[in-house]
Formats: sequence, structure tokens, C-alpha cells
Amino acid sequence: MALPANIGPAPFNIVRLSHVVLTVTDLQASRAFYVDVLGLQVTEETGTRISLRAMEERGHHCIVLEQGDIAVAHELGFKVHGEDDLDRAKAYFDQRGLPTEWAEVPHQARTLRTRDPQGIPLEFYARMDRLPPIHQKYALYRGVKPLRIDHFNCFSPDVGEAVEFYSSIGFRLTEYTATEDTDEFWAAWMHRKGGVHDIAFTNGAGPRLHHVAFWVPTPLNIIDLLDLMSTTGYVANIERGPGRHGISNAFFLYIRDPDGHRIEIYCSDYQTIDPDHEPIRWDLKDPQRQTLWGAPAPRSWFEEGSVFAGVTPRLPRLKATPIIAP
Repeated sequence: MALPANIGPAPFNIVRLSHVVLTVTDLQASRAFYVDVLGLQVTEETGTRISLRAMEERGHHCIVLEQGDIAVAHELGFKVHGEDDLDRAKAYFDQRGLPTEWAEVPHQARTLRTRDPQGIPLEFYARMDRLPPIHQKYALYRGVKPLRIDHFNCFSPDVGEAVEFYSSIGFRLTEYTATEDTDEFWAAWMHRKGGVHDIAFTNGAGPRLHHVAFWVPTPLNIIDLLDLMSTTGYVANIERGPGRHGISNAFFLYIRDPDGHRIEIYCSDYQTIDPDHEPIRWDLKDPQRQTLWGAPAPRSWFEEGSVFAGVTPRLPRLKATPIIAP
């Protein structure tokens, strides 16, 4: 397997992941989940749309909930360094024959929309409305005390193709899972901001959104959230964990919102800032890959995800399967 080079100029400068918009079928039920249980802060609210941010974020939104008839995911948002990067991004996507358009997005300046080669909708911007800091307003902290959005994970019908494309726009590979027999990518973790990942890809019917992750202060916050969910009517929304990943070394919990959108609560991964950081390889059948303590993930974790609006998922090219909990 040829790994992408981690050193070299990117065609445009992506700073980090930024936000996602999710369509939900009951806006008030979703508000109760994301605000009252998880503890995200409302920055704007109408009868059909709620914008939210986490405690350390200065941008207007990291997740937006929109009322709709069918629960789907929309563009994955990324912040670029400056306005010139948007022009360079458009030129790059045009050169690769991918669709591009300038979009009017509330609370964002000039915004470029496109799709990756597998169909994932993407959104790039340089400037978002800035809000006053609230990270020291401790009276606002509640739920799991989310500090910031951390990463996206997507099902991919061809992880190797995804790695090639995202490497070409400056993402660096940090860890990956390979099949033992064919030595191909089964999953990959890639970053821009210096953590283990801003975006990851897992082999499966896709493209679909597997989960959105939020960083929290400590594993104890996750324990507090479990106590809260189990005593306020959300015990059935707990899907997997708590535990510690082998990949990323992070402490985790996976939960589902009222429409089934998957959210990961996440902390304690490591820095990957050095440009010559060497990716870590894992074997697909290693039981400590999923969870360092050896517990396998449930079948739902490998099969269920949020469909992107306007995208028809395709079956994965690889048929290899990981260890699945009975």
C-alpha cells in the first residue's frame, strides 16, 4: 500500500472543520436533546431552524438543526485561512471536474459549495460571524459540557479513493486500518488542525455521515452524561461505550439523537502537528483497534448512518468485515 506524502504545499489552506447542518423531523425534540441534554448553546432560533455552538467556540455555529420531513445530513463545513483560499479552492475543484457554486449562507461571508469525488457535499468559507467568548461563563455549562466540534466520520464506498482526494487538498493521514489479505485501506483518519482527525472514512455503503464528534473536558463528563441520559428518558439513545479507542487513544461515547443522527462525545486524543508525523497502521482483525480494552462495536455502528441530502449511497468496493459484537 502506498501511503500519501504528508509534506508539501496544499492547493488552498484549510484551517479546520467547522460545522454541519442536520435536518430533523421534530425540531423541539432535537432542541431538548442538543441543548438540555448535551449542553450546546443556542445562538439563533426560529420556528424552523436552530443554530448552536459549543463553549469554546467563537464562530456563530458548529451545528445547525433544520425542521424537515426526512432526517438527512447536509454540507460538511470547513474554514479556510483567507478569501484567496476560496478562489484557489474553486479553481482546484473546477480543474478536477467537480461541481462548484457560490452560496448565500446565514452568518457566513462568501461560501463555496462543492462535492468530493464520492459525492459528499462540502462547504468552505473564510469568515463567519464572531460572538463574544463564553468559555469562562461557567453558569452556562451543562450536560456533557461540550467545548468544540472535533471531527466528522463518513462511510465511504472506497476509502483509498477518499484518502487520495483529501491528501491532495492538504489533509494528513494519522492512522489507518488495512486489510491483511489485500493490504488496502479499510478506514482512515485525516487531519488539518493538529489532532488525530478532522475527517475520517470507514468502509461501508456510502457516502453517508457516520457521526459528528464533540470534544469534552474529561472522561468524567462522559460519565455524567450517561447518568443524565439514563435518568431522563434517553437510555435507548446510548449506542456504544464508554470506552477508549485503540485508534486515536481517545475516550469515547456514541449516542443517537431523536432522529438517529449519531453523535460521538470525545476527549484525550493526541497531537499530530509535525509535518513528518508517521501514520499508525492497524489490522482490521485487531480487537484493540476499535476499543483498546477489546470490546467490539455493535452491528449498528458499522451499518447505520445519516444519508446526505441528494446523494444515493453505493455499496463498498471492499467486502472485508471487522470484528462485530454478537
